[in-house]
Amino acid sequence: MQVDRARYEADLARRRFLRVDPENRLVAASLEAEWNEKLRVLADSERTYERQRQSDQAAVNEAQRTQILALATNFPKLWHDSKTPERERKRMVRLLIEDVTVRKAEEEVHLHIRFRGRATQTLNLPRPRGYCEARKQSPALVAQIDRLLDDYNYGEVARILNERGMKTGGGLPLTTTAIGYIRIGYGLKSRFDRLREKGLLTTSEIAQKLGVTKETIWRYQRMGLVRGHPYNEQNASLYEDPGLNASRKTSRPNLSSTHEEVQYEAL
Repeated sequence: MQVDRARYEADLARRRFLRVDPENRLVAASLEAEWNEKLRVLADSERTYERQRQSDQAAVNEAQRTQILALATNFPKLWHDSKTPERERKRMVRLLIEDVTVRKAEEEVHLHIRFRGRATQTLNLPRPRGYCEARKQSPALVAQIDRLLDDYNYGEVARILNERGMKTGGGLPLTTTAIGYIRIGYGLKSRFDRLREKGLLTTSEIAQKLGVTKETIWRYQRMGLVRGHPYNEQNASLYEDPGLNASRKTSRPNLSSTHEEVQYEAL
């Protein structure tokens, strides 16, 4: 930088001297003296730079020189060294490669690399997948979800698949929400529809069939008198059909008793 600055100032002094009117001898002499001074400073800067350059070269001994030259033949080791910062890797690439021509095909990307030593190389790589495609669920995961929904709700399906080590297309653990999105995205039947296809009844339907209220059905479910199958995380259930000739016999609670006796003979 000192040499460049001195060279610039010397060139500026020369142009000033050449533009002066020769008839103005006093100014011309002053400018010529200034030009000579700038040339002297430039010469001193160049000598200082050359001495420093030679000193720096002498500071590298033969062993270090051999080690530096060996880096050219041991490029992978230097590239993969954890101590090599990313900025140095970028500099290495710029020093090695002249340019890269990229051509996109339907399934592949063709890279034509031209190195600074005039060597060339062509690489054919798989085309990178898009964001949505990269997060596409595996067929094996979708198939397992489809099978498990026959017997389990979303939360149970997520727990079972996590225990089996399954992940989403983005590599995340499966959750109730994720199972729901996958089911909708891949057009799988819902847990509700699967139970309905097996002939299970809604709360209103079984209540009407037994001639009781919905609240009574829920109480019967807690007591184990009717069997319900949850289809969501709020524990909403569909119920097994008790049969066409189902009857019930409910004895009202004895006012002197603290327990309600319920007999459900058909079940």
